Amino acid sequence: MASLLSGTRVVDLNEAAVHLIVPYSARGGIAGQSLAEVWPPESQPELADAIAALARRKPAAGREVREVRSLVLDRPSLSVWRDEGDRDEVFFSVSGQLKQNRTYYQLWTSEARFRRLIHHLPFALLQVDATAMEPIWSRLRTEGVMDLFAYLDAHPELVAFSCEAVRVTDANHYAMSLFGLDDPAPLLTSVEYLFSQAQDTARRVMNAHFKGKRSYTEITRIARHDGELRDVRISVTYPTAPELLDITMISLEDVTARLQTEAQLRQIQADFTHAARIYTLGELTTSIAHEVNQPLAAIVTNADASLRWLGRGAPDLSKIQHLTSRIAANARRAGDIIQRIRGMAAKRRPERMVLDLNAIVEEALLFVRHDIENRSIALSMTLAKVSPRVLGDRVELQQVLVNLLLNAAQALETGEHLGGRHIIVVTRTNQDGTAVVVICDNGPGIAPEHFERIFDGFFSTKDGGMGIGLSICESIISAHQGRIEISNRADGGAKVEVTIPGVQDRPGDS
Repeated sequence: MASLLSGTRVVDLNEAAVHLIVPYSARGGIAGQSLAEVWPPESQPELADAIAALARRKPAAGREVREVRSLVLDRPSLSVWRDEGDRDEVFFSVSGQLKQNRTYYQLWTSEARFRRLIHHLPFALLQVDATAMEPIWSRLRTEGVMDLFAYLDAHPELVAFSCEAVRVTDANHYAMSLFGLDDPAPLLTSVEYLFSQAQDTARRVMNAHFKGKRSYTEITRIARHDGELRDVRISVTYPTAPELLDITMISLEDVTARLQTEAQLRQIQADFTHAARIYTLGELTTSIAHEVNQPLAAIVTNADASLRWLGRGAPDLSKIQHLTSRIAANARRAGDIIQRIRGMAAKRRPERMVLDLNAIVEEALLFVRHDIENRSIALSMTLAKVSPRVLGDRVELQQVLVNLLLNAAQALETGEHLGGRHIIVVTRTNQDGTAVVVICDNGPGIAPEHFERIFDGFFSTKDGGMGIGLSICESIISAHQGRIEISNRADGGAKVEVTIPGVQDRPGDS
């Protein structure tokens, strides 16, 4: 029976057959398939018996009639016949009463409305027959396969088989437009063309189906009929029993223009952030000059001393070696300072890595230490004993902390401060795992009317200030999935709290 039905192909069928004989699918998607694939399993034995009996007929005239089982009809009757002059084509008809209290016309009109709706939806929609994968999923579950990704790593041929076996049976007008076509025929084939640019997407779609999910969505890339690549949001809706398992819906939303716009906005944001860094470095010119001059002055002093020792009649080589070591150490220190400044000033893409938050705070303090000392500000730090670890960009987080520390120092520049000027820096890890940096000062605090605009671009409370510092800081921390909160302290001064999601230590993190 199986070989007979598998070797018999559907040439054509009418709409009544689509509705009453096979599970719902597009007419064009059935033509060309074997009877074993499309004929209802409950009546396949009777069909095979009728075809075999017809083949034995001599002469070929007449019909073979069988009573068959059907989920759609009551008391259905199957008739099989062929023309005497053509032994290769066989005709079938099925008659019976619909089990549901609905006429064929009602079914047809309902289906027509459904098709019009599908074909005029404002996004690309493909109807897919994935029934070929159901036996495979059942077998894998029976074999105890739990991790489909691991299985696909060991059996990559299953991905290729799935892309070939799962077929598109219908496509709406927007789907044709998305792929640059006027005719749906090139789309009514295997789904290979959907995943030609993204095999990993095919794996994830398969995994969602295997796990029994109702839907799956991701951003991926497809190739149009003319070869142009487009970014799309692919959404797959999977059927589950007792639904018709041959109807999997795939929607495609072209997001190419949106992603390009987002990329342009990210570039503008990166340029703005870089400009703010350069502005901040300009404010720190005196501090930077002081930092560089210290090791350079030490190099000159030690070099002069070394020359004097060399000028003696019996040079003390151990003393000269010590002085030379100090020259090398200060040269390295000067190089580190220059490298740090170059890193802050460089125009580069953000690089996310696991970072030691205490180390980031200490590096930021190196930039502003001279400014703080020059203003006679006492700095106290309470760093977490186990440094919080965060996923972020080192330079961007340094930029945030430098800006906040500089703001605190400038807030203390004028006025009387009981007990002197103080800046307090604290790091900690909250119970929920988030990493926190708190910067407090005992300055005048924030005027109540300024809180609503404190993060607005180009708003500044300082004379001559550009008003981009806090705006950039908030943007950077938001990009790190964190937040900045500014408040006034009860005992005077401002408090800035930066919270960033923490990460667990992993081997090799730096």
